Amino acid sequence: MAAPRGAAEPPAGESALEQADEDEEQKLLQSKVKQKKQASHAVTKSDGNSGTGRAGKREKKKNEAEEMVKNKRTVFVGNLPVNCTAQMLKSLFKEYGQIESIRFRSVVPAEDTLSRKLAAIKRKIHPNVKYINAYVVFKEECDAVKALKKNGTEVASGFHIRVDSASKNSLHDNKRSVFLGNLAYDISDSAVREHFADCGDVVAVRIVRDRQSGMGKGFGYVLFE
Repeated sequence: MAAPRGAAEPPAGESALEQADEDEEQKLLQSKVKQKKQASHAVTKSDGNSGTGRAGKREKKKNEAEEMVKNKRTVFVGNLPVNCTAQMLKSLFKEYGQIESIRFRSVVPAEDTLSRKLAAIKRKIHPNVKYINAYVVFKEECDAVKALKKNGTEVASGFHIRVDSASKNSLHDNKRSVFLGNLAYDISDSAVREHFADCGDVVAVRIVRDRQSGMGKGFGYVLFE
């Protein structure tokens, strides 16, 4: 169709430039919209991660609080003979209250293919290990406190057990404890107890042992009354 008379048509070059300007403005507008969407998405994602982080921290604090409460209901029992069973421990502590659970520790498997838990259940313990430890969890905190009376009890020949609260370690009482160094790696708790018997009433003996082999590390502590 012919252009209306009297209407001047813009030169071809100017028309092309105007179209190019419009295209450029459109591209800039689209780019700004895209950037805003990306920024909004990033903020939303950041808020989500922040929320997840806060939730994780709250969950961690909750677990730590529950663990602290549980530790107050738990007693550590050390220097047990390797043939000690959960039933034996229940019989030993049942007079103090209801027991929730028992966990054995310091168990060195007789075979590398066995887990510590399975070795404890099947009693397949390394022959060099003569002692194991356990944690006894009571239903009530007051019962765990009463169970501390069993500290120093001889449960088998040469086995005086160490009973302590899992929420604290009384062997760190510097006023009543002595540090022992240069000990034989295979020394027993009973040998140390007997050696220091003339010095006063021995409340507990702790020989620090290697978790993998069960052998002593050459040092320990004696707690006196």
